[in-house]
Amino acid sequence: MTTAIPPEDPRPEMLDGHLYDYPAYYDLVFGSDCAAELSFLEACFERFTDRVVSRVFEPACGTGRLLYRLARRGYSVSGNDLNPSAIEYCNARFQRAGLPPPAIVGDMADFRLKRKVDAAFNTINSFRHLDTEAAAGRHLCCVGDSLARGGIYLLGLHLTPTHGLRDMGETWTARRGHLGIVSDLQSLAIDLRRRVESFRMTFDIYTPTRHRRIAGIIKYRTYTLAQIRRLVASVPSLEWIESFDFSYDVSRPVVVDEQSEDVVLVLRKR
Repeated sequence: MTTAIPPEDPRPEMLDGHLYDYPAYYDLVFGSDCAAELSFLEACFERFTDRVVSRVFEPACGTGRLLYRLARRGYSVSGNDLNPSAIEYCNARFQRAGLPPPAIVGDMADFRLKRKVDAAFNTINSFRHLDTEAAAGRHLCCVGDSLARGGIYLLGLHLTPTHGLRDMGETWTARRGHLGIVSDLQSLAIDLRRRVESFRMTFDIYTPTRHRRIAGIIKYRTYTLAQIRRLVASVPSLEWIESFDFSYDVSRPVVVDEQSEDVVLVLRKR
């Protein structure tokens, strides 16, 4: 039985920190698309590489919501993330299931894997936390060095359209048992010269007896189509071979143009 989300409380209890510091809430907020994402990942593994995909890596893995499900399907998985709370949550979930902990605290722009992997993925804009072109380039180079020849990297991000209207934000609700979270993400300002977009992020957390809120400002690096093309082209080890949107339908590739926003790039190791 799920609890209904009550009317807005004018005085919610404010929680310190960011959603990333509350991994159980983060896992619920971003877990609603897990089934679609998982099916999409596996379909891409089969379609875009001649390798048998058995080893998979996720940079900026967060709580490991997808790594865990892939591990349950028999993949050997690993990941890194800068947030120790997320890594602790991820590894504890694996250990409860009798699986080896897969994740370490680490920088997605500075890592080296002990063994090459067949595929890697990053699907929900974490890439845009890298705030310089140098950091973004280092990230792609690290991924390229970590992939076996013919392996693929699935990179999901929102582009900044140079034609047409721009999406200014979204609101969504997630529920699990007696816990409900209303998430609101709204674009406040965009500086195309400095390539910074500022968002207000608000998460209202409801249980039958409490209303708490996490609120703050988050900044993402912006990418137009020309800018992401130029970045990928600067990494010789990777080639951009296909594109999709966030519907995660592998039967419907998309043509990325100046109006595109939500895209998943399929990058393959040369």
